[in-house]
Amino acid sequence: MQWKSLVLGLLLLRLGLHGALWLAFGLGPSMGFYQRFPISFGLQNLKGIEGRAASSAPPYWLGAPGVRGPQPSRRTPAEQSSRPEKGPGTPEPPGPGMCPKSYWASLLGGWAPGGGVDEYERRYSSAFPPQLRAQMRDLARGMFAFGYDNYMAHAFPEDELNPIHCRGRGPDRGNPSNVNINDVLGNYSLTLVDALDTLAIMGNSSEFQKAVKLVINTVSFDKDSTVQVFEATIRVLGSLLSAHRIITDSEQPFGDMTIKDYDNELLHMARDLALRLLPAFENTKTGIPYPRVNLKSGVPPDSNNETCTAGAGSLLVEFGILSRLLGDSTFEWVARRAVKALWNLRSNYTGLLGNVINIQTGTWVGRQSGLGAGLDSFYEYLLKSYILFGEDDDLEMFNAAYRSIQTFLRRGRRACNEGEGDPPLYVNVNMFSGQMMNTWIDSLQAFFPGLQILIGDVENAICLHAFYYAIWKRFGALPERYNWQLQVPETPFYPLRPELVESTYLLYQATKNPFYLHVGMDILQSLEKHTKVKCGYATLHHVIEKSKEDRMESFFLSETCKYLYLLFDEENPVHQSGNGYMFTTEGHIISVDKYLRNSPWKKSLSEEEVGEHQEEKMSRSKPLELKVNTSGLNCNRIPDERRYSLPLKSIYMRQIDQMVGLI
Repeated sequence: MQWKSLVLGLLLLRLGLHGALWLAFGLGPSMGFYQRFPISFGLQNLKGIEGRAASSAPPYWLGAPGVRGPQPSRRTPAEQSSRPEKGPGTPEPPGPGMCPKSYWASLLGGWAPGGGVDEYERRYSSAFPPQLRAQMRDLARGMFAFGYDNYMAHAFPEDELNPIHCRGRGPDRGNPSNVNINDVLGNYSLTLVDALDTLAIMGNSSEFQKAVKLVINTVSFDKDSTVQVFEATIRVLGSLLSAHRIITDSEQPFGDMTIKDYDNELLHMARDLALRLLPAFENTKTGIPYPRVNLKSGVPPDSNNETCTAGAGSLLVEFGILSRLLGDSTFEWVARRAVKALWNLRSNYTGLLGNVINIQTGTWVGRQSGLGAGLDSFYEYLLKSYILFGEDDDLEMFNAAYRSIQTFLRRGRRACNEGEGDPPLYVNVNMFSGQMMNTWIDSLQAFFPGLQILIGDVENAICLHAFYYAIWKRFGALPERYNWQLQVPETPFYPLRPELVESTYLLYQATKNPFYLHVGMDILQSLEKHTKVKCGYATLHHVIEKSKEDRMESFFLSETCKYLYLLFDEENPVHQSGNGYMFTTEGHIISVDKYLRNSPWKKSLSEEEVGEHQEEKMSRSKPLELKVNTSGLNCNRIPDERRYSLPLKSIYMRQIDQMVGLI
């Protein structure tokens, strides 16, 4: 009997140690993320549609056939020998979206012998009744309507709504250095422009038509406004192009969104804005654009020569769409040149890019590499540019970037859902050495699980999303910066950002698991409880104290409300079979079809000749001739790839509660 007692004692000791590790991650500082892991982090489980590796799950693409997924990282013999051998009795690897029962059962005691469910599975993975889904959909629509109606009543034609004092906000003319305001606000009715396609997606044809006519009749870019090129591109240019595509769509999936006597006015406006942004690409030795331009006079004489990687390298989607709609390569060419210039300056050792660069010298001023502010949409647009335009270079850059991210930024246990150690997390490192620089993440990083969904890395997307949702669950919002070591907000404000909602929506579309509907409901209720004020929804100044700032940024209507609505609107045309759609980084919807894969200028010019052609055209003072080709915009849409359903076992939900200290 002594040997039985000894075995029992060892088992209890093991359970105690495992429980202590998990509680350490949830209730106190975790030391595990200080370790470097020179391994491939499960990249061997990824594959694209063509399948050059064993797959953990089929990819969820919104269009774009023939995608080649990221390839496994090369591992040294020492790293290979460090991988534990599979011995007798070792459980088979878990299926997609599942955790190995033997490990988690011994650790958490959550599995009944007959495969029953525990309280966490009942709480989070229970069915989401149709009536409740309809209520949440209507609540999301009402949230948008409340913000939009108050903007129109109290703020239009100014750029933003101050929802506490019920008045409008425009550029800060008295303080030109106030870039927090002036980078975004250009005195061009920003919130109205940014919200156009949300009106269409919600099926409000009368208000969409009214809003489009208002934009055509009242908005002008001939302004003495100095704006950030990136913000003007993603918020204004992207919305104009999205709305134009909706109006000219012969199928009209969202209802009748046509405009009587519409003569491509939004496309003309988009071209006018893009022409005013083009001076940012001139007179730079690297081809990387200046961060700001004056819409009337061009680059300011005292312009900063430093720009962030995301700001300079996330223009290709909007500029590329414009070029292909006009049949004019200029806009795509300058944006693509900037992307390649940044890419060629990445670290030879890590393959990573920094977050701030000098556009004249090509010197990295900011050497921090991560997934958040300064870099986020650069990675996003490498992939989305490939989805839209089918250029192999974009996919090859994304694949290489993803391998570097997995090798140098990822911390935590090797496999997402098995083994010991901390859950996966992506940290900020030095771009040249890969050494960790700090112990915080920012809220913009919450977009990354959604990007992982687009390449089929569903397992890692599920785990990473759980981390950000745990923070939301703890504070009822996502602080701008969160110190994961101290487990406290480092920058405590929340400006109604959409990134967590976006990832939640994409994860639900990929898995169809009701857990993500529960997450969406939680986010909706938090926004209603903590941010709703007299005339809209206000920025949280402090996520713990719930104090507020008098500002409702345009992306709240353009993205946050849109993704919440789509999460609960299962019958929306966006989700119907045969419709291929993609969202820009500002949440503007673009149909994915073969028309955007046509680049007629490449048929007659070599790449070098195209470059010379663009330099000549950019040097002309005469405006470019507008050539619009709207024929075939909506034919031959690329159908969605397979969707699939993944069971989410209670480990994800229990992990969330552990992380926020609820158990």
